[in-house]
Amino acid sequence: MIDKEGFSFEVIGKDKTSAARLGRLITPHGVINTPIFMPVGTLGSVKTLTKEELEASNVEIILGNSYHLYLRPGVDLIKSFGGLHKFMNWDRPILTDSGGFQMFSLAKLKKRNDDGVEFQSHLDGSKHFITPERSMEIQEGIGADIIMAFDEPTPFPCTREEAAKSVELTRDWGQRSRAHHKRRDQALFGIVQGSVFRDLRERSVEDIVGIGFDGYAIGGLSVGESMEKMYEVVEYTAAMLPEDMPRYLMGVGRPIDILRAILLGIDMFDCVMPTRNARNGLMFTSQGKVSIRNSQYREDHGPLDPNCSCYTCRNYSRAYLRHLYTSGEMLSYRLQSIHNIHFYLKLIADIREAIKEGNLKEMLKRPCFEGEPIE
Repeated sequence: MIDKEGFSFEVIGKDKTSAARLGRLITPHGVINTPIFMPVGTLGSVKTLTKEELEASNVEIILGNSYHLYLRPGVDLIKSFGGLHKFMNWDRPILTDSGGFQMFSLAKLKKRNDDGVEFQSHLDGSKHFITPERSMEIQEGIGADIIMAFDEPTPFPCTREEAAKSVELTRDWGQRSRAHHKRRDQALFGIVQGSVFRDLRERSVEDIVGIGFDGYAIGGLSVGESMEKMYEVVEYTAAMLPEDMPRYLMGVGRPIDILRAILLGIDMFDCVMPTRNARNGLMFTSQGKVSIRNSQYREDHGPLDPNCSCYTCRNYSRAYLRHLYTSGEMLSYRLQSIHNIHFYLKLIADIREAIKEGNLKEMLKRPCFEGEPIE
């Protein structure tokens, strides 16, 4: 049970042949039907797309990044608008991550101690020190519906000792995040670490669930480990998490990985893959991936995906999309992002319907998953 104002989560259906489930997560800014995919709006914008285009694709929640928003435009400016919802004119739910991953992956000359992380901004080299308490203040100022406890992401590969230290810090920082979080209109999710070591994952689950959060995320995956290992870790970790709370697999975004993680009991996903791939000309379709730059599409009069109802597929040919992309036209990024986001949200809606109808595993036979085997 989520003990926050305006929040609730309910499992409303289960798949008979897997751990997949249907859920309804209610937030102050609207209902989120799970399983759900959250497009990434790092700086308060899902790249190239407007609010109306996101709504047309049935986007129910987006993700913002605390690290980036803290550095630019700054929390004080966002607060002066009444929070990120009003600043970006988005009236549906928002989730913000704590910024820990970006501090370790993007920032320069980062130094970690038991109190927090000191880093230099990747923008201008300025020095900053973020503690769990400061992370909560930043995320409270941004004003997302769901925020994440401050954790230490585990890289891959790493030693057992490094993973164990990460589990300890994530526990301690989780306790401090929980103690410092004040806003009753925000849900606070805890994060499980432990790399690929089962006993450390078990310890982390015990620690984080023991602290008591409003939902639980699995972090430290899709960072270089094999797909088989990722699925293995997700399977046993998800099974240990509370049945009546949302489960979030952070940063995992290949369609096949989303489907397989849903089969293992995961409810929430985020990834930059749909928009980043769109800007690089790689499109997801019902028939599989399409690289729009390929010369075979130069005179192709057909839509990108004949089974898609998005704005791009209703109005433009593959030949035109290829022309825009090879010409470096900005419209290329927009039209292709519209399609990829629509594809992801339609896929997740189809998965929810398949769970309801009891034929989820049949979706593995779809052509869009061909060529995407477990490694």
